[in-house]
Amino acid sequence: MTEAQDPRTIRPTTRPTTKATVGMRVTHRRYVPYSYAHYAGNLVDGAYSLAAFGDVATELCIVTDGDEGLFASYSDVQFRSRVQAGDVIEISAELVRVGRRSREMDFEVRVVARGDEEGGGSAARVLDPPVVATTARGVVVVP
Repeated sequence: MTEAQDPRTIRPTTRPTTKATVGMRVTHRRYVPYSYAHYAGNLVDGAYSLAAFGDVATELCIVTDGDEGLFASYSDVQFRSRVQAGDVIEISAELVRVGRRSREMDFEVRVVARGDEEGGGSAARVLDPPVVATTARGVVVVP
């Protein structure tokens, strides 16, 4: 069998199609456990938000391209308000630009509920409106 006949050497000639379109959005919600408190006042470090951005970016790439993608960069990261243990946060990624292999996204962490220390032990309250805690823009590359 020659190399040209060997099916293991055949390379696809067409690129897989993407479902990525500007405006697509993925949103996660999660409770921030007290084990993540890093500073006084149960404050959680900013890296927690960045890790959450990675999670929503991964899901968005799976939905659009069938691949987890690889984070290439963050830009314009802004910590606008605190995230603390006992919060319920909502993390979103919105596709703002689609390149041949790159996907540019806007990210946002919103605190939608917070533990209520004055209410005692397990008291909490829904925040209306939610508090925007962290924003960023990032680029993910897919194969």
